[in-house]
Amino acid sequence: MPCRWRARRPGFLAASANLKKPFMRKKQNERTYRGGCHCGRVRFEVTGNLERVSECNCSICTKKGYLHWIVARDAFRLLTPSDNIAAYTFNTKVAKHLFCPNCGVASFYIPRSDPERIDVNARCLEGVDLSRLEHEHFDGRNWERSIVGYKEKIERSRIAK
Repeated sequence: MPCRWRARRPGFLAASANLKKPFMRKKQNERTYRGGCHCGRVRFEVTGNLERVSECNCSICTKKGYLHWIVARDAFRLLTPSDNIAAYTFNTKVAKHLFCPNCGVASFYIPRSDPERIDVNARCLEGVDLSRLEHEHFDGRNWERSIVGYKEKIERSRIAK
């Protein structure tokens, strides 16, 4: 299966996300987190109620050690130029696996499961005690089957709110 890697192509995020926009208003129990890559070239802020993360066992998430926190696009604000970010796509090319081309850290990306949102790697957030968060499992090795249950769960939680 062919893979694509693109580094620092101006505006490659523009078609996928308008990431530099003002935050949405905070709701009760929400806070703003700062995060980024190891070298500091990629920096962002995200606002939300971080109580739960998801761990996926697919090939790329396992190798990256990703802990997923999927947020609305207007809860995410990129603080550095998008030219500081490289992208990797494979398979369906829906997911945009973003990373720092300098240090290689993948601090956020556009997920295949919900491409209208941003998936933040909770390991890249400052001041977060990961042991205090609820951890869920997503069977990414059986993605097509697992996504059906995931979408149903998301819809039930949106209706409950």
